[in-house]
Amino acid sequence: KLLDILRCPVTKQQVFLLTEQQLTAINQAIASSNVVHVNGSIVNNPLEEGLVTENKNRVYRIEQDIPVMLEDESILTDQVEEF
Repeated sequence: KLLDILRCPVTKQQVFLLTEQQLTAINQAIASSNVVHVNGSIVNNPLEEGLVTENKNRVYRIEQDIPVMLEDESILTDQVEEF
């Protein structure tokens, strides 16, 4: 039910759980140290789960079943190949 009401704080788009393929792609990029948060800091830890915006441009991590919907800590997907 929470997914039905959650929206991206930046674009106001609906968010969806990352698919297994999307999660694998982003974690491979993170492992290569090629991914940064919007605030410019390097993403050091792989995602266990995440939410992606409707247009698939932005990802928010989920930690301990809690979505972290902070703009500065989101990840833009244009830095992930085959996302």
